[in-house]
Amino acid sequence: MPYEPDDYLSRHFHTSGIDLTSKIEELSALVVPAASPNLPLYREMLTTVVRMAQADRNRWDAKIMLQTLREMEHAFSTLEQFKRRRKVTVFGSARTPADHPTYTLARDLGRVLTRLDLMVVTGAGGGIMAAAHEGAGLENSLGFNITLPFEQSANATVHGTGNLLSFHFFFLRKLFFVKEADALVLCPGGFGTLDEALEVMTLVQTGKSPLVPIVLLDEPGSNYWEEALRFLREQLQERRYILPNDLQLVRLVHSAEEAGQEIARFYRNFHSSRWLKDRFVIRLNHPLHPVALDTLNREFIDLCVSPGFQQQASYEAEYDEPELRDLTRLAFHFKARDHGRLRELVDFINLPQNWAQNG
Repeated sequence: MPYEPDDYLSRHFHTSGIDLTSKIEELSALVVPAASPNLPLYREMLTTVVRMAQADRNRWDAKIMLQTLREMEHAFSTLEQFKRRRKVTVFGSARTPADHPTYTLARDLGRVLTRLDLMVVTGAGGGIMAAAHEGAGLENSLGFNITLPFEQSANATVHGTGNLLSFHFFFLRKLFFVKEADALVLCPGGFGTLDEALEVMTLVQTGKSPLVPIVLLDEPGSNYWEEALRFLREQLQERRYILPNDLQLVRLVHSAEEAGQEIARFYRNFHSSRWLKDRFVIRLNHPLHPVALDTLNREFIDLCVSPGFQQQASYEAEYDEPELRDLTRLAFHFKARDHGRLRELVDFINLPQNWAQNG
C-alpha cells in the first residue's frame, strides 16, 4: 500500500525552549535537494531519531537503531548500481556438499538465470549458495552475508568484492532478500531454508511483498518439496488455515531449465505492479486484446472491490518512475486478498493469445 505519514511524528514539539521542528526543517533544507519529493520523508526520519534522543532510550535500543540505519543506508548505496537489473534470490542449505546432485542443480540454475540476464542473489555462504554463484559468475552475483561465529563465511565467487554485503541482523538481511527479488528459487535445506520459504510465501500471500514467482527446485526423484507441499495441503489448506488458492503462489520444478522458464513466463507480459491510492496497477509489456479484457471482467471480477478492470496509459502520480511511462496499465480496485487468485490473473495476461496484435 502507498506510504502514509504517522501524524504523531509531524506534531510540533519543543525542548528547553528550542523549537526542534524548525531545527529539523532547517537541517533538512541544508542537505536534501530542494526538488526532492522525499523531503517530507527525510524530515520524519530525522524527527524519529530526535524523539528517541529526547527520550534517551537505553543503550541497547540506541545501538539497534544505529546499526539498523547504518546497514540499510550502506545496502541502499551499494545496490544502487544494480537497480536496473532483475534479480533472483536463491535459498538452500549451506551444508550441501559439492558432489551432491542438488549442488550441481543449483550451479546449473545460476547458469540458466545468467542466460536470461538475471542476477543471482544468495546468502553468500557455501553449499547451494556457492553453487548458484559459481554458475552465475561474479558479474551476475550478489551476496548478502550474515555475520555468525560459525559456518558462514563468504563463498569464493563474491568474497572480497563489491558484490558482497554483510549484515549483523537477520531481519535486515531478509528484508533485502525479498526487496531485491524479482523471483525466488528455493532448493532443499534446513531450518533456515524452511523459515525463508514460509516467510516469502507469507509476505506475498498477505500483500506485504509484491507478487513474484516463487519456485521450489528439487532434483529428479527427490520428494523434499513434494512432502512439504503435501503437509501444507493436508494440514493447512484442508483445515482452512490458508485460502484455497494460496498454494498457487508456488511452483514445483525438477530442473534448472524449468525454473528459468517459470520465471521467464511470469515476465512475458507482466512487468511490475504498484498501488496508487486505492487502485492496484499492473504494468504490461503488451496491451491486452479487448476480448481478453472482457474475459477478465467476467472471470476475475471476484478480485475487485468494485467493477472492473481498465486498460490505460500511465498515471501522473507515477512521476517517480519515468522509464516505465510507455507501458500499458491494467488498473482495478483490488480487494488486497487472495493473492493466489491474483497469480492466476497474471498467468492469464501472460498468454500471448490474449495480447493485442499491435502490442
